[in-house]
Amino acid sequence: MTATAGALENRIVEGLDAAPVPVPLVVGTCGSGRTSLLLRLRDRLGAGRCQYVDVARIATTPERFHAALVAASPFSVAGLPPDAAQAGPRTAFDATIRFLQSAHTGQGTPATFLLDDVLELRTFESFPGLRHAVGDLVAALGDTPNRFVLTTRFRARAGRLAATGAARLRIETIPPLTTPDVEGLLAEAFAGPRAPVPDEETARAIGALTNGHVGYAQMVATELREMTQRGVTDPLSALAALISPGGRLDAACRHCYELRLHRARGYGALKAILDVLAGEEPLTLTAIAHRLHRTAGSTKDYLSWLEDVDLIVATRKQYRVADPLLRLWVRLNGRPAPPSDEDVAREVHRYAAERLATPRAEVPVVTTGVGVRTAGAGAVAGASDIIEFD
Repeated sequence: MTATAGALENRIVEGLDAAPVPVPLVVGTCGSGRTSLLLRLRDRLGAGRCQYVDVARIATTPERFHAALVAASPFSVAGLPPDAAQAGPRTAFDATIRFLQSAHTGQGTPATFLLDDVLELRTFESFPGLRHAVGDLVAALGDTPNRFVLTTRFRARAGRLAATGAARLRIETIPPLTTPDVEGLLAEAFAGPRAPVPDEETARAIGALTNGHVGYAQMVATELREMTQRGVTDPLSALAALISPGGRLDAACRHCYELRLHRARGYGALKAILDVLAGEEPLTLTAIAHRLHRTAGSTKDYLSWLEDVDLIVATRKQYRVADPLLRLWVRLNGRPAPPSDEDVAREVHRYAAERLATPRAEVPVVTTGVGVRTAGAGAVAGASDIIEFD
């Protein structure tokens, strides 16, 4: 666990004993550690005092959600109708709310619920009488002595929910890693004999290349440890290996990309906009509409749908991809065939020059694939000689 994650965890635990008790809604991107945070809280509070619920796993129908929640719970509630799971969507959802409000521990003390990916309850909003299911649930959490910690991967949606004035709701954002955090990840990855831990400069580079994302940084640290045993010591080569087809970062980016697009409208058009921004950013609405050969009105709708699932952000009416590494992944994969080793090396080199604010001639040679001639430690590539192939 990093220092920043520990500070957030401590702040949440302290809030659970406050009066009035806040309802923290922890916002973090895919792989940012939201689930790990809740599981640590479960271990810290004790399984008899809290229940962890992965909402995305069981948010199928209101009836089945209620049945799964109650069946796995260590808590009890008097007066719940025994047939709530068969009584229809609205009745089952109301029974779920009553359970969350009234459940208590075996000692009769307030229960704590850790609801992971709570905004996945939007699934229920297509059922009769549940058009405002998420809002109804969050409002109900403010009217109970029970404690709650919520998480979501959707920052924009969380902000809109908080803006409704839902009682006790408090947005907590998972902060980016600091250089000392990355140094700690490297120390964990390189623990063991004959494994010298990379220096602060390497940690700083990893932080910049991963945009302070804990999941990405952990992957790079682990990959760098494995590559060091083969004589490769630079984080760019580790990044290239991870984002190549079949790599762990390739799989993580593909999962995030598809998950968010499937939570939005206009799948094909949204992919096209991401492809445009992967090649050039920031761009204005007019510039994007021109490249898509679409009207400004329809393009603005597409952009709002991308913003809704946090795939893009807008600053001073200019749009860019929210996650720099996902942008790199889109640039590599927006083509008819998987990227070659040459493609990966070239694009990673370009990405590093942008992220590290380093002249192209000073970015280390990227080592990837079996056809690449491995550069020695400290080697650099010229602007017109990015990487050398046999």
